[in-house]
Amino acid sequence: MKILQVTAFFSPVYGGSAEVPYQLSKELAKRGHEVTLYTSDFKLGQEYILSIPEVKIRAFKTWLGLAEFHVTPGIIKQPKDEIRQFDIIHMHNYRTFQNIVVHHYAKKCGVPYVLQAHGSLATFFQKGWLKRTFDRIWGYGLLRDAGKLIAVSPIEAEQYRNIGINEHKIEIVPNGIDLSEFDNLPQRGEFRRRYSLGSDQRIILYLGRIHKIKGLDLLVKAFADLSRPLSDVRLVIVGPDDGYLPSLKKLVADLEISTKVLFTGPLYGREKLKAYVDADVYVLPSSYEIFGITVLEACACGTPVIVTDNCGCSEWVKNSGAGYLVKYGDVLGLKEKMMKCLMEDSKAKWMAQQGQKYISNNLQWAQVVRKIEDIYTACISKEN
Repeated sequence: MKILQVTAFFSPVYGGSAEVPYQLSKELAKRGHEVTLYTSDFKLGQEYILSIPEVKIRAFKTWLGLAEFHVTPGIIKQPKDEIRQFDIIHMHNYRTFQNIVVHHYAKKCGVPYVLQAHGSLATFFQKGWLKRTFDRIWGYGLLRDAGKLIAVSPIEAEQYRNIGINEHKIEIVPNGIDLSEFDNLPQRGEFRRRYSLGSDQRIILYLGRIHKIKGLDLLVKAFADLSRPLSDVRLVIVGPDDGYLPSLKKLVADLEISTKVLFTGPLYGREKLKAYVDADVYVLPSSYEIFGITVLEACACGTPVIVTDNCGCSEWVKNSGAGYLVKYGDVLGLKEKMMKCLMEDSKAKWMAQQGQKYISNNLQWAQVVRKIEDIYTACISKEN
């Protein structure tokens, strides 16, 4: 198949929303498909583009970026010239300038497309009025004309249904992971040495954007309670600031735990793996998380996990035994589950093994892409 992937951003600083089109495009090309990707050049380094030479990447210059709405006028002419050559189009995220343009030409030229919102459907937080305006002008047309809509979890499938999408158009396909990237993990202790953390200290890790919806206030409060009886535990927060870092640092200072909390900033590649490997437990305490690809990464590194019930990955974490679930907002419950992971070594090791086993059997990209290929084929057959 000749496949067009469309995403507003492709830089790794965007986490899972950029990681998914990257891995999906790479795996589709590996399976013999001809893959082109349209994106913006926002924070996108040339080395990242060169890391997948088998994919034809067109990174258009960003003229304006408002609320992560990257305006790239150069994309307006490109699909007009070549859209008809594609068999299928896969649009990532939802409210993007790139999707508006490509949707116009896809509809005009009769090229089928699927849309994968990556958790961006909700309007109840962050610039809700702007999102609702987009929906009225462009969004509902984008959803209506799609051959299929991909949800990464039952939570996201319910969001599609709540805005009136017919059940038959929704396909649940979880995010995947490339386990080959975890074949040669760093030696335990490298991260600790870099940040002067002793081998006798136990590490609770969060890795991701530092944003209010990530529930980091919950984690910090639970950690403050935990650290009073445990002098050898440290909280490590890894990731780029997304507007919440000053507030979080103030909370840490107010709770008088600054000496026990380490902020590293963002880490990528092997440096990120070192953090996972040295952590005794990984926590994703989000108030809203449509999936949580960092949970997959932690499990692949052999680290037990704790997630809130608002995370889209909570169902498989619970069913696989890879870690613990906590009700969002339950500070005491989170403290108790972190204590269990730190104090019950044999149980923690068993959970880590269960997580690795589940991912290997169900969530490798090769398995995920086969489901995506079936969706593409169904859309193409329906159009023809």
